[in-house]
Amino acid sequence: MNGGDEVAAATPAGPPPALEWKFSQVFGERTAGEELQEVDIISAIEFDKTGDHLATGDRGGRVVLFERTDTKDHGGSRRDLERMDYPITRHPEFRYKTEFQSHEPEFDYLKSLEIEEKINKIRWCQTANGALFLLSTNDKTIKFWKVQEKKVKKISEMNVDPSKASSAPKPYLANGGCTDRLHNSSGNDFSIPAGGFPSLRLPVVVTSAETSLVARCRRVYAHAHDYHINSISNNSDGETFISADDLRINLWNLEISNQSFNIVDVKPGNMEDLTEVITSAEFHPNQCNMLAYSSSKGSIRLIDLRQSALCDSHAKLFEEQEAPGSRSFFTEIIASISDIKFAKDGRYLLSRDYMTLKLWDINMDSGPVSTFQVHEYLRPKLCDLYENDSIFDKFECCLSGDGSRVATGSYSNLFRVFGCSPGSTEATTLEASKNPMRRQVQTPSRPSRSLTTLTRVVRRGAESPGVDANGNSFDSATKLLHLAWHPTENSIACAAANSLYMYYA
Repeated sequence: MNGGDEVAAATPAGPPPALEWKFSQVFGERTAGEELQEVDIISAIEFDKTGDHLATGDRGGRVVLFERTDTKDHGGSRRDLERMDYPITRHPEFRYKTEFQSHEPEFDYLKSLEIEEKINKIRWCQTANGALFLLSTNDKTIKFWKVQEKKVKKISEMNVDPSKASSAPKPYLANGGCTDRLHNSSGNDFSIPAGGFPSLRLPVVVTSAETSLVARCRRVYAHAHDYHINSISNNSDGETFISADDLRINLWNLEISNQSFNIVDVKPGNMEDLTEVITSAEFHPNQCNMLAYSSSKGSIRLIDLRQSALCDSHAKLFEEQEAPGSRSFFTEIIASISDIKFAKDGRYLLSRDYMTLKLWDINMDSGPVSTFQVHEYLRPKLCDLYENDSIFDKFECCLSGDGSRVATGSYSNLFRVFGCSPGSTEATTLEASKNPMRRQVQTPSRPSRSLTTLTRVVRRGAESPGVDANGNSFDSATKLLHLAWHPTENSIACAAANSLYMYYA
């Protein structure tokens, strides 16, 4: 030891304790007996990078914006207040900000195809000059929106004081004449003073203290996709974004709406040879040249835009090998990945297929680091779920800002939160209601064997065949497909039909 100093060996800290989730807010809650309108069902949720704004899209083509209110009361961002040791006891609270009609239903006359107005995805862009910018897309058309507070302008300094104008009706004659000829008023609703006006003043437009929010469509990116758009993703360079449909991924510049570059094309020469489609695509959060896309066969491809103009050849392929003897009729259907998300640092990638969440290390393509069983109790019911088309439901997934937890939705308006730190056994089931822990039953995790230095964890819920993870009969009609994790805090926003529920821990 140098100088006789002793260095105590640092004991590795254990996994963080499981979070206790509490109800925060609900927007659009239905009253008992109120009929659910199809157009009101939420189809997209997205926090901006700061977490101060939240956007939702619905099947009626509307985008609704919410803004955070709990930081404004103290006159600073939460990060600044923490730096000043300001005691923070409040959890994130949001209020309705504005809404606008993003998309309208259209009809493609060439293909005799109806294009519904449903918002598939929303992505926030960089703010500028106090204005908010975001991209929204339906099946065919992407739009770039600017939302800005504008001061209301009013006209003042009129020659005539409206309050002194005569409001009594005057007797009019044919051809516009009037019996009241006093001071040559010629039938006007006011009388000119006997000495006339001392001076005529031009009306002046003044800006009042009142403000109104105005949403304006800046650009429309259309006619670039033959198939339905399933993903849009911003690049970290702040200038470009990608849009993906079943067979192609296009690269756009935000400033140019009439031209895009096709960077991935998986369409075979003969459509009968088609074996898989693109299901989701996402840019790397830090590397502007890297992006990942998932497929209906359960694989994820990482591509590098520096390799070639058309990136049909991938830099890395992530897929889990099928266990021998486990193949069934449903194997390929449930392997299809519905959503992928990069962790904030870009090192890890989260994917959701029908039955599981998988966490991948982009430096290790031999298999997932962790696998989380979302609703294993449904495995015996796959035949029924295939019959009612529920097996094709596309559930989204999300990661916490620090990357220590992941979340995704399930049926019966339930969602699951898993800890993915080394050694963590956190596996919480929550219900999208005002009492999220109502149906909570802690279920033990079952770690699998260790592989080399990386432990691959398989975490399950209860596996009774007739019930869900909490012992309740499940309802495939009430599904929680869309949710988002606040970028800096343990706060989750999730959509149950037309209601937006928010929770914090």
